[in-house]
Amino acid sequence: MTTTCTHLDQIDVTELPDRILGCEECLKAGGHWVHLRVCLSCGKIGCCDSSPNRHATKHAGEADHPIVRSLEPGEDWCWCYEDQARLRRRLWLSD
Repeated sequence: MTTTCTHLDQIDVTELPDRILGCEECLKAGGHWVHLRVCLSCGKIGCCDSSPNRHATKHAGEADHPIVRSLEPGEDWCWCYEDQARLRRRLWLSD
């Protein structure tokens, strides 16, 4: 794991949505999630890798959107799937 990400130029989402209902794909399919992540390229809300369907990781691979942010209360980190890098969101995101 590194702390260097070469994909910061792909961040288009800099603020959280006003309302977060849950993992978009799990809600459609009647599934459940453990934790939520938001794609910082498009804003899609997906479930974490501890969740049965791992929708955030699937979206990152399918859409080629490498960076997600944790939506868990008190967590302030992001993850770049391509660089396997954990990042501090305070470097570029608003609360």
